Amino acid sequence: MTEPGISFYEARGPQGMRLYAIGDVHGRLDLLTAMHRRIEAELGQRPSADWRVIHLGDYVDRGPDSRGVIDFLIDAQRRDPRHLMLAGNHDLGFLDFLDVPDPDGLFMRYGGIQTALSYGVSLGGSSAWFGRADAALRQGHAALVEAVPQNHVEFLRSLPFSVTFGDFFFCHAGIRPGVALESQSRQDLIWIREVFHDHTGLHPKIVVHGHTPVPKAEITGNRVNVDTLAWQSGNLTALVVDGADKHILTVTGERA
Repeated sequence: MTEPGISFYEARGPQGMRLYAIGDVHGRLDLLTAMHRRIEAELGQRPSADWRVIHLGDYVDRGPDSRGVIDFLIDAQRRDPRHLMLAGNHDLGFLDFLDVPDPDGLFMRYGGIQTALSYGVSLGGSSAWFGRADAALRQGHAALVEAVPQNHVEFLRSLPFSVTFGDFFFCHAGIRPGVALESQSRQDLIWIREVFHDHTGLHPKIVVHGHTPVPKAEITGNRVNVDTLAWQSGNLTALVVDGADKHILTVTGERA
């Protein structure tokens, strides 16, 4: 039997638990720390019996301080396990590159050079790498493997692909319509776009995601997209759910 769908306007979070779902960070440590300060201030001013801060993936690439972002998240989780982090495609692409230095892979094509620089490693201009696995690439790869702390690798490998609270399902990219939430493939959870975006029917829960940049938070009847291209726009966005109340929280910094 197909589970009945629910609309965004009817959806509720768990009783007594406030949820914050933060979009793609992509190396913008400045915005991430600003968002956490904003959330801490809000929790101080309007306390909640319980809370979760859910990060929707893509912590690395493109922005200037991927290493600092991972350090920050590891520390936040150590201090309070109610800080939750999900896997994004760029996070797994980083792990893939550490395993095999593919010059044509996601990491080298889409912002991994900036990630490597945050670890003090130069991989050179991207145009010099496509289609080549030469000595320079092998040397840069070896230096990056040496520079990335083991706890960063373990953190990225440990990331779950989804989490659910109340009437909300959180993941990086989205879901495949018609497939039960518990049966979604990892590939879809971190990569899907058009099939998910174009679906207008209701899902069993409201899907809160990032992955596909939008100028401002996108709210439809069946999903919420909070990827506002933080690394370039300087706007990092979160969805806040507190019972039936739902609103958008944004912090703003310098544009890239």
